[in-house]
Amino acid sequence: MARRRSFRRLLALVSALATALTAIAPLFAASGVAAAGANLDPNTRFYVPQPNHGAIEQIAYLTSHQQRADANLIREMIATPQAVWFTSGTPHGVQQSVKQIVQQAAGKGTVPVLVAYNVPGRDCAQYSAGGAPTGDAYKAWIDGFAAGLDNHPVIVILEPDGLALLPTDCGQPDTYDRVSLINYAAHALLRDPNALVYLDAGHSAWHAVGDMAARLVAGGVLDVQGFFLNVSNYRWTDYETHFGTWISQCIAFANDPEEGGWRLGHYDWCASQYFSPFGTVDPNDISTWHYSDEWYAANMGTAVPTVHFVIDTSRNGQGPWVPPPHPPGDAQDWCNPPDRGLGYRPTADTGVPLLDAYLWVKIPGESDGQCYRWTSGPLDPVRGIADPAAGQWFPDMALELARHANPSLP
Repeated sequence: MARRRSFRRLLALVSALATALTAIAPLFAASGVAAAGANLDPNTRFYVPQPNHGAIEQIAYLTSHQQRADANLIREMIATPQAVWFTSGTPHGVQQSVKQIVQQAAGKGTVPVLVAYNVPGRDCAQYSAGGAPTGDAYKAWIDGFAAGLDNHPVIVILEPDGLALLPTDCGQPDTYDRVSLINYAAHALLRDPNALVYLDAGHSAWHAVGDMAARLVAGGVLDVQGFFLNVSNYRWTDYETHFGTWISQCIAFANDPEEGGWRLGHYDWCASQYFSPFGTVDPNDISTWHYSDEWYAANMGTAVPTVHFVIDTSRNGQGPWVPPPHPPGDAQDWCNPPDRGLGYRPTADTGVPLLDAYLWVKIPGESDGQCYRWTSGPLDPVRGIADPAAGQWFPDMALELARHANPSLP
């Protein structure tokens, strides 16, 4: 499972090393965490955290109003493994909180999915605005987070929107050099040899493959397990699987020294979801994506993709929402869209070599925000109600997700 190396050793030493590795290998399988660049054990069991208290209240309400079927759907939803988010606090405080979760997970023989979400200027001052006040404060916070891992098996989702939504993408100054902070955090988390760290790659309807690949490499993806896709979004799983595979191929392509290294650093040459020989195509029309598949088949040479990825399937069971042609104000298709559904349940058994797992990273049922930022407010322009603040329980949306789950909840 370790990276291949070329050693010259005496036969006796090779034999001893092989014996040692044979003894160690079952430990990796038992923990469910693989060495960097390898697949997760397909039998990995993920941790189920304590649910949002709003979910418990909703179950009680539904039960008391004789809506037992809906109550059971919410109950099943919150009993499904999902991530634990860490968004604030002191370095010591986050260390203790992380340590508590990883110890609880270890006690249950499960692997927790932890989200570090505290980079300065996060979310471009939108619904989830906040983060550490300075770059140095963030580094101290991440050091505390890393110390809390305590060498336990764990998956770390590092800073959703951290690379796909740079301050400069929304016209703000990059005061603390966002990419360098992500790079620092990625390497700090590697102090836990059992941690699989994934960096932000947005989703398939956003940045082109080459742009996202370049950002990931600058953020340190070549030194960690890989990247994550679709967090808090609704893109179809097959779109994200395609997109993630291309990103990994692009990284390999632009780091392959074949033929004198003519392609080194040229992430911008990679085909993407916007590519065809006949000009730009619609990234939402997967029928056109065969052009990019053909490009990689023709241009990879000796390059072999090794960077892995995971996909957030917590809310993509019905795919993305298509707003009406003339919504009142900005419909914001990513913000609490109606009639979405839960997607694939978390599993490391994906059947795709580079795709480590389907995970529920965004907590289904928690609000994306109040969804009126670009309108006069205070009502969600689509739902016509005042949505809860980001992270608070949203009963209406929770029930929609459970009812429209694909595959259906038991």
